[in-house]
This record gives sequence, structure tokens and C-alpha cells, in this order.
Amino acid sequence: MSLFRKRKRIKLNPYINASERHANFSDELLDRCPNCHKIMIYSQMNAEHTCPYCDYHLQFPAYERLNWLLDEGTFKELNANLMTDNPLQFPQYKEKIKGLRDKTGLKEAVVTGVGQLDDYLLAIGVMDNRFMMASMGTVVGEKLARLFEYATDHRLPVVLFIASGGARMQEGILSLMQMAKLSQVVNKHHQAGLFYMPFLTHPTTGGVTASFAMQGDIILAEPKATIGFAGRRVIQQTINTVLPLDFQTAERIMEHGFIDQIVPRSAQKSIIKTLLSIHSKAKVS
Repeated sequence: MSLFRKRKRIKLNPYINASERHANFSDELLDRCPNCHKIMIYSQMNAEHTCPYCDYHLQFPAYERLNWLLDEGTFKELNANLMTDNPLQFPQYKEKIKGLRDKTGLKEAVVTGVGQLDDYLLAIGVMDNRFMMASMGTVVGEKLARLFEYATDHRLPVVLFIASGGARMQEGILSLMQMAKLSQVVNKHHQAGLFYMPFLTHPTTGGVTASFAMQGDIILAEPKATIGFAGRRVIQQTINTVLPLDFQTAERIMEHGFIDQIVPRSAQKSIIKTLLSIHSKAKVS
């Protein structure tokens, strides 16, 4: 009788636990959206790196953002071989840096260079938070400082896509010194009558926010980006009060006048082109 027939079952190996099975799946295949929590397949990701379900703005790798934004074949990287050492002999710092270089294909947390957008010449830098949360160490500060100096010498506007957890603790006071250094070169660029536009992405925090991220002529941000100095939990514990749910979001920051406009990725090319056409004369004939 069919009632007593043995049912077919798939036998799983009991000696392989869930964590080992999960490790067999590459991080390059799929991920979960931090906003709507749905599973996304990277092969189906759109060119703007937004969630296909809720349009949440996801991590945008530096080189992919540059290829997406700039005119094809126009990007020329500057200071590509600058790499950090271990100035304070912080334990296991070299090993961590090497692992991140192998994993991300980046040499540091920022990529800088020059390129064209709709035939407008510009100096551009993109911070990539896959590399130590894009923390600002000596090399990040030096690459950005050299970018501003190059832009000042060649009369170019600067566009920075900023994302950072702040100063890099493994380099201590040397990383904090980058704040003053960058503020000075940004000011020299400004005094030369040149245009600087920081684009704040998720998250922009710490010493980066307290220096060059907020020194732009026009400051733009991506939707729902976290923007602030100290973390939410630190502030709550310090002032002993409950903060609103939208605290430190780009939308709330704009309400208080710290940024000029929130621009989704679908409109970023057009808005940057418009601003360059108004503020820059560095156009290729």
C-alpha cells in the first residue's frame, strides 16, 4: 500500500554545521539589503548599486563608481602607489592591511585622480568603506592633500565622494594631524577661486566630518546617509536622553542647514554636470 511506502528524503551530512555551509557561499554572490532585509543577487545588481526592491543606496566600490560616473576612458589615477606602513608599530596592523588589499583590490581607502564628466575636467576622489571603513590614516590624508594641490596648480574643480568612519586609530595622532593638513589645502584651493564639492555617502563620521567633508562650496549627500561626528550611542550616553530615530540622517542634517541637497544616484550625473557648467571653466574643447 502507498500509505506504508518509504518516503524519499534528502540526507544531509550531520557533520557539517550551518556556519561551514554558509562559508561555502562567496560574498560576491548575494547579500541582504540593510534597509528592506531582502536577499539580493549581485549578478542582478543595477549599475547604480541600489537595492532592486527598495532603491536603498548600497556600498559603491571606488573603481566601479568612477567608471559609472566619468566619461569612458578619461580617468587617470594619481599617486596610485602610495601605501601605508606601520608608523606606530601597532600589533597586526600590517597583516590587516595586507588582507584588505588582497580582498578589495585597493591599496588604500581612497582612489584619487583626474577625469572628465561631459567633457568637463575635474579632480576626483572616491573613498571606499570596504577598506578599514575608509578610515583616514596618513596615506588617505596625503593622497587627498596631493589631489587638492594638483587641482589648485591646474585650476581644476574637485569632487569628492566621502564615506568614512573617521580617523584611523592604528595611526593615532598621525591620523588626527591629517584633519589640519587637509583643511589647509582645501582653503588654498578655495582662495584660488576654485570649486569644491563634497558628496557625503553612508557613513560620513568622525574627523572626516570635522574637517574637509564640511568645507565644500556646495555640499551634497545621498539619501539616508549617516552624517555626524560622534556616534549615536556615545551621544545618548553623554547627554542622557533618547535621540530621535532620524538622528544623524542626511534628511535631518539638511533640515538644519548643514548640507545643501540630497541627491539620489539616478540624478547625480546630471546635477554634477550642471554644477560644473556653472562653477568651472575647465572644459575640453
